[in-house]
Amino acid sequence: FGISSDETFVITTTNRKEITEDNFRELVQDGVTLYLLQSVDQMLLLATKERIDFLPHYDTLVKSGMYEYYASEGQNPLPFALAELIDNSLSATSQNTGIRSIQIKLLFDDSQGKPAVAVIDNGSGMTSKQLNNWAVYRLSKFTRQGDYESDHSGYVRPLPVPRSLNSDISYFGVGGKQAVFFVGQSARMISKPAASQDVHELVLSKEDF
Repeated sequence: FGISSDETFVITTTNRKEITEDNFRELVQDGVTLYLLQSVDQMLLLATKERIDFLPHYDTLVKSGMYEYYASEGQNPLPFALAELIDNSLSATSQNTGIRSIQIKLLFDDSQGKPAVAVIDNGSGMTSKQLNNWAVYRLSKFTRQGDYESDHSGYVRPLPVPRSLNSDISYFGVGGKQAVFFVGQSARMISKPAASQDVHELVLSKEDF
């Protein structure tokens, strides 16, 4: 790598976990992206790309969100789809010590290429690994182990409170990916973890599938 003998450096995961002799076997596996940096908190000079590889469930490719929502006969499914997207922000901001800000924007122009629904919050943010896990179909945020971090680490499911935004909308069992593909053709998530300077972006599109 052209590192001189008098220079120091670290090797980290994309979550900025330093690779050491103790955790090497746990963190370094096939397909894992690593950074070679001068320090753990070094600013990245260029954008990096990390490909997510997983075997999608049949429903992801063929039925997507349509089945999950149309299966509820006699109900207007759109509010449930939007509620699922808002639930991500409720979870992300549940540990905020200050103001919880959640914005919902309906964009009917071509500023995003096509009309879009944007949900913006000031929550805890997600690492690249958490975004990766969000993309995996039916990987529950309550059952992930090890480096398969939850999309909102530290989130505690609240006690059910009927008709309250403090309750857990995900209780209905509808996932964010089904909601996205019921409403539109693609998902674009941009997130900056609260304790990191890195900004991560994930794009899932029906065309790619």
